[in-house]
Amino acid sequence: MSAPQQNNQPGLVASHAQYVKGAAEETIGNVTGSQAWKASGVQDKEQAVDAMKVASENRDTSKGFGGVEEKAGSLVGCEGMQKEGAESKK
Repeated sequence: MSAPQQNNQPGLVASHAQYVKGAAEETIGNVTGSQAWKASGVQDKEQAVDAMKVASENRDTSKGFGGVEEKAGSLVGCEGMQKEGAESKK
């Protein structure tokens, strides 16, 4: 059993969740005109992208979420998630 893989998957999932949260915050800020919400959303998205890059570096795509990850990536507009899901399906 590979410990890095176990720690890696939750990191990707949590990073994607943080990205979605940031996108929602930014949207709320745009709709309401709140600079604080917009700034918080942008910051969350940037941190999530950085965390996803780190988590993806050593990812074993043979143990990914495949089609589920690819579809979720399509829904939230995350190209990296779509790519990783497609690679996991192979």
